[in-house]
Amino acid sequence: MRALIAAALLATASPVSAETLAISGGTVVLGDGSNPIPNGMVVIRDGRIVAAGNVRMKLPAGTQVIDATGKYVTPGIVAGFSRLGLAEVDLGADGSDDTDSGNGVFNAAIDVTPAINPKASTIAVGRADGVTRAVVVPVAGKNIFAGQGAVIDTGADMDAVLRAKAFQFVELGEGGAGIAGGSRATAFVLFHNALREARDLKGRVDGARRDDVLLTRFDAAALVPVVQGKQLLLVHVERAKDILNVLELRQEFPGLKIALVGATEGWTVADKIAASGVWVIASALNDLPASFEMLAATQSNIGRMRAAGVKVAIGMIDDNDTRFQRNQRQYAGNLVALGKLPGAAGVSWNEAFAMISSRPAEAVGLGQEIGSLASGRRGDVVIWSGDPLELNSAPEAVWIDGVRQPLDNHQTKLRDRYRSLKREALPEAYRK
Repeated sequence: MRALIAAALLATASPVSAETLAISGGTVVLGDGSNPIPNGMVVIRDGRIVAAGNVRMKLPAGTQVIDATGKYVTPGIVAGFSRLGLAEVDLGADGSDDTDSGNGVFNAAIDVTPAINPKASTIAVGRADGVTRAVVVPVAGKNIFAGQGAVIDTGADMDAVLRAKAFQFVELGEGGAGIAGGSRATAFVLFHNALREARDLKGRVDGARRDDVLLTRFDAAALVPVVQGKQLLLVHVERAKDILNVLELRQEFPGLKIALVGATEGWTVADKIAASGVWVIASALNDLPASFEMLAATQSNIGRMRAAGVKVAIGMIDDNDTRFQRNQRQYAGNLVALGKLPGAAGVSWNEAFAMISSRPAEAVGLGQEIGSLASGRRGDVVIWSGDPLELNSAPEAVWIDGVRQPLDNHQTKLRDRYRSLKREALPEAYRK
């Protein structure tokens, strides 16, 4: 029987068609911040969650049943901020890095979707560690506006994009100041000017424009949905004053729908952020003053913001964000442990897991589609060998949209090849 259960949990070599299945007996984590449910069940039908938790229902004939006793069953991890699928290696000149536009003509009008490579080795590595969705963000090139990002899945197929043009990304703070000419004042006036140009254009790509415009017609048109509140604006800021400057933008542009990224000093103005109602996609482990805009860095940042009522998700901006999305669960686990230290501020286990599942989805407006095991959500499910916030646990099976996914990747293939390689199979130089 044990052998049959183990075989059922092994990932297949390639995805199989979506099917109706029930995963029973495991500790079910809904991903919405509620308590884990022992001896629960998750039912997936036609790629969607039918029911999850303390489920007692008659299963239709032909349902595949998987026994997950002793395992954890959770929604897939959502990478809250990444450059996943945009780069293989960060060598820049080798042509494998599409994270930024370099010296290109356009900025806000850029859509990263054509550059996302579903077969990137980094995607397979993330999938093998339970990452099923990712918020993919471009890097700012010669303009503070980097362009429009996407939300993708990590499935082993070529149809990765769940939502294209999901948001616009702008780089402010020290990074934006450098791009804009050397000062925050320059960056903010450029920011204001761009929003005003978009407001004046009002979507009329062929309409008359003023003579003193700085944006190309297509860049200005791309910002019209942002000004109208129809497209989310992700803003990278770390310093407390920069955070307040961004929040004040809504006095002139009340329609802006903003989410802050980074926010290392967010805890010092947490009351203002909470009152604004904006989401924060925060870096969890910024605990050193790595720059002058992070002088108030502390690992208690997220815990303190959460305690003040700020809506927080975990992201990884400028933190190996092209490939190490699997680290999010380690960061979430660290926040749980932090709560046990005197004087520190962490979060509960339930909330920590939500910060890497449903909270990132909610931050980018996709909470009704991904990130939790609520009825009707997409069938992104992971069976873990143990507590997913413990590093000694690993995924034993992964489904995306109800489709079983392979868990092998370039790294595992190299491991398997060389772990037991016979001496006669080695190159001649190694046999001497």
